[in-house]
Amino acid sequence: MSSQRATVLIAGAYSVDLVLTDLRGPVSAGTEVWASGLDMVPGGAFTLAMGLRRLERQAVWAADFGTDVFSREVLAMARREDLDEAGFRHHQRPVRNVTVALSDRQDRAMIAYEDPVTARPLAELIDVFRPAVVMLPFLQFGPDVTDALEVAAQHGARVFMDCQDYPGHIGMPEVRKALGQVDVFAPNESEALRVTGTGTVEEALVLLSSLVPTVVIKQGAAGAIASTNGRRAAQASLTVPIVDTTGAGDCFNVGFVHRWMDGSPLHDCLAAGVACGAAAATGPGSSNALNAAELTTWLTRLPH
Repeated sequence: MSSQRATVLIAGAYSVDLVLTDLRGPVSAGTEVWASGLDMVPGGAFTLAMGLRRLERQAVWAADFGTDVFSREVLAMARREDLDEAGFRHHQRPVRNVTVALSDRQDRAMIAYEDPVTARPLAELIDVFRPAVVMLPFLQFGPDVTDALEVAAQHGARVFMDCQDYPGHIGMPEVRKALGQVDVFAPNESEALRVTGTGTVEEALVLLSSLVPTVVIKQGAAGAIASTNGRRAAQASLTVPIVDTTGAGDCFNVGFVHRWMDGSPLHDCLAAGVACGAAAATGPGSSNALNAAELTTWLTRLPH
């Protein structure tokens, strides 16, 4: 795929998720807990690129890989999923990025490690690939981010930003400035409360909506709520057999952006996000990310 044809630019590191499921007891210091299931699946920004590819979207993923076994595993999976490699950089040293997820049917605990690597500047990536949409997997702010988002605006690119568990709150001027430059901000419920310092999701939605044109708050098994230019929408989820929720939020983002790019109404974007997120939770990591035909089927199952 040439750079001029890239529709979505995804800027973010890969991760290998080592997912241990069906824990036989609570995890605490000084104890050993057995798991009944173990899977190793690619995660991180790989999930966004893979999910969009399965939904037949053109995307370029900017990521770094090294000589280690984890880099090789993700590269092999990326090639099996037929991902565009135009944004890949290869280093002659390990570039490990590993998350161990201890997952049960209620929640998960995660331990992460990454080798330091200087990412390619976001402004440069936007200038080279000229995307229609920029997907940022976590809350980013500061002078370099502000400059990059100005480049995105100059090229007419819209920006979708997740939150993840990254430091920063709206009491910080740089955070407020960055949020004012994105089109969609999509934290989950706990992230929304932390970033805003509010006590309820409704308060968080109102406050974030004063900064960002479209705010989406993911609520896990409860679905999601959103606001765009004063219009509200909500979508309940459906009951599914939970295996692992590690990749569910990223898969939600994929479904939402997939419909958002078509100019679909907010509720339809939420529905696609909830369907993709629910489906992901039925398998380890993002292994059950939906393709286009599967998404159509899952949408018919959602409560109205």
